[in-house]
Amino acid sequence: MTSRVTFVSPAMNASLRQARFDDGGSIDAGGEARARAVAGALPTGVRVVTSPTVRCRETAAALGLDAVRVTGPAASATEPAEPVQPVEPAELAGLDVGRWRGLTLAEVGAAEPEAVARWLADPGSAPHGGESVEDLCARVARWLESSSRADGRTLAVVEPEIVRAAVVHVLGTPAAAFWRLDVPPLTATSISGRGGRWNLRLGHPPDSPEASPEGS
Repeated sequence: MTSRVTFVSPAMNASLRQARFDDGGSIDAGGEARARAVAGALPTGVRVVTSPTVRCRETAAALGLDAVRVTGPAASATEPAEPVQPVEPAELAGLDVGRWRGLTLAEVGAAEPEAVARWLADPGSAPHGGESVEDLCARVARWLESSSRADGRTLAVVEPEIVRAAVVHVLGTPAAAFWRLDVPPLTATSISGRGGRWNLRLGHPPDSPEASPEGS
């Protein structure tokens, strides 16, 4: 039984351009146009999940994933498939940055330089009053392990930090590696595997041919 998960980061918006902690803003016109341009190029799947944020929901809609139809063994051979709405697992929520939400990193750095330095150096710290990077990595790991028991393909439109946490788990690296990973807007990162062991493909465009490594 092989599971495949393709993570897609959200399209560009003002917060991403400004290095601002998510403030609930929409994707911009350019980001939406780019997402629509690759709609239909992503592999067909029977499961779509998103982070519960405006920009991830809007990116999924622009990619045509907001009402996908079941295909393959899960679809009836004699009746049209019903639309399947994406689900929003709690484990795939973006990092909770507490009182820093909506601020730019520069603004926080000017107001709380010691707190920012501690946050970037220690993945177990949460000086903003929210969630630590270690906690984020742990919940994403739980979601991945539950997904590894499900055969087939999952498309996940998720916040960049979710992709980082997934890569940390798949490679078995320390949580400190989290900040060494860059996830550009509207790029895809694919993993596949079975038995809890994953293979990884990083940062390919959503409309490129997807590698199909076999987990062992």
